[in-house]
Amino acid sequence: MSTLLEVRHVSRSFHTTTAVDDISFAVQPGELLGLIGPNGAGKSTLFNLIAGVLPPSAGQILFDGKPVTGWKSHDIARIGIARTFQIPKPYRQLSVVENVMLSAFLREKSLAGARKLAETTLADVGLADYSGAPANSLTVGLLKRLEVARALAMRPKLVLFDEIMAGLTPTEVGVMTGFVAGLPARGITVIWVEHVLYAIMKTATRMVVINRGKLIAEGAPAVMARDPAVVKAYLGEEMVLA
Repeated sequence: MSTLLEVRHVSRSFHTTTAVDDISFAVQPGELLGLIGPNGAGKSTLFNLIAGVLPPSAGQILFDGKPVTGWKSHDIARIGIARTFQIPKPYRQLSVVENVMLSAFLREKSLAGARKLAETTLADVGLADYSGAPANSLTVGLLKRLEVARALAMRPKLVLFDEIMAGLTPTEVGVMTGFVAGLPARGITVIWVEHVLYAIMKTATRMVVINRGKLIAEGAPAVMARDPAVVKAYLGEEMVLA
């Protein structure tokens, strides 16, 4: 099985600050990779580099074996990488379904096809009842689900989830966790940044941990939960994963 995503010695500096510092890792098709670390560790910057929002200062990114370093975000989207944003950024004056249709047009060229894909995706994330509502009427939790729908309507091979559980109730977290866990079986590889640790640690197949821009550990969630470097930098104490 060929590697889907390779991040090779990637760095990104802003003036005198290095936000991402010589990070390397690979993601296989069908993985659900958790990416964790304290606030300011460089997780969102790393997502921006993979998604083409920012170019790296050094290093190389490959997708499906092809170099995509420095590509623009719209070109990255076309080859099959989608992402959500930590702070939802919908078109607030459009309806929920219209927001998702804008993403669906990447794959569907007809209005009817885009609407059908959008409605199916909204049903997947539990937003079917809000289809006609204006996006600016949604709660924070519902906006998070809209972010997920917008990303998935692009029919990506790889989706980057950035803190999609924030603002959800415990019940909603459980439902969304189950939904995310099922995506690899549908052919969608996942890299997931999340501070709701019990959700990500029980769902991810592998974890990558970064701190101060550097990769400090990677491996199975149960191993990361006891890793001294991870405990010191982020967890505060060992986690027991039942």
